[in-house]
Amino acid sequence: MANFDGILLGMGNPLLDISSVVDQGFLDKYDIKLNNAILAEEKHVPMYDEMASKFKVEFIAGGATQNSIKVAQWMLQIPGATGYIGCIGKDKFGEEMKKDSTAAGVNVHYYEDETTPTGTCAVCVVGGERSLVANLAAANCYKSEHLKKPENWALVEKAKYYYIAGFFLTVSPDSIQLVAEHAAANNKIFTMNLSAPFICEFFREPQEKALPFVDFVFGNETEARTFAKVHGWETDNVEEIAVKISQWPKASGTHKRITVITQGHDPVVVAEADGKVKLFPVIPLPKEKLVDTNGAGDAFVGGFLSQLVQEKPIEDCVKAGCYAANVVIQRSGCTYPEKPDFK
Repeated sequence: MANFDGILLGMGNPLLDISSVVDQGFLDKYDIKLNNAILAEEKHVPMYDEMASKFKVEFIAGGATQNSIKVAQWMLQIPGATGYIGCIGKDKFGEEMKKDSTAAGVNVHYYEDETTPTGTCAVCVVGGERSLVANLAAANCYKSEHLKKPENWALVEKAKYYYIAGFFLTVSPDSIQLVAEHAAANNKIFTMNLSAPFICEFFREPQEKALPFVDFVFGNETEARTFAKVHGWETDNVEEIAVKISQWPKASGTHKRITVITQGHDPVVVAEADGKVKLFPVIPLPKEKLVDTNGAGDAFVGGFLSQLVQEKPIEDCVKAGCYAANVVIQRSGCTYPEKPDFK
């Protein structure tokens, strides 16, 4: 059996999800659109307390990259196959996070910030659709000095696959470049996610700097269309956009870039630089079984990566992604049963 010890490493913003079913009035009050992800502004500060007092809230360890890594770990069922790096506060939420991720079998190396609280993310659910408002707090304090420490860089050296959600571009683009360049120089696989329309719009420069190093680009149809618009591509055809993203210049010619775009209940688009596009149907789910879409995209990536690190064909990776997403949307938050039932 291949050595899976620490084969997959994620780096991102660890956030404690504060998840609740809310109402349209609450969304309107805080100017929140469904199926979106934004960073909290001044006007959003009171909403966290209001959520907790007005609605039934659940606390779930989250953050996009951490979700994906936990799902990959769950799918692999090999303790320590995955690692994760990010910044938390020295507080109760930080302890919760550590406990949760360690129990999930992930080898976490958090940087602990003494002065800033652990980041949180309000997950507002209406009709099964989710909207995310992230208050990064400590997650925003990650420094590449932590990454360069021998005990942390050892995780980078050991891994053969890397996954970083686009959200981390707002925090530590230099950490992303360090890992990206290591991957390219050592013939390893580096993967990223478009993550949110605002990343494509307002963090275009660091995103474009990282892109040449990315072997697999993940995203959903909204993010793909935003990326196209930002780059002046005159199309909102997701298949065409996926091909164009695959054709973006690459830093190293070892691996061709593959772009994987999910479209909710429509087929998953997988595109390559030579213009080849494959569509894969998702697992249908009756509306009444949908609990919430929070973590669906993260779970898809986690499932996908769990097969990729085993060098399975792309269609198996997509199937595993669809399976994991299907499990997660039938539960609250990015959670899953004890064992996967994936064939």
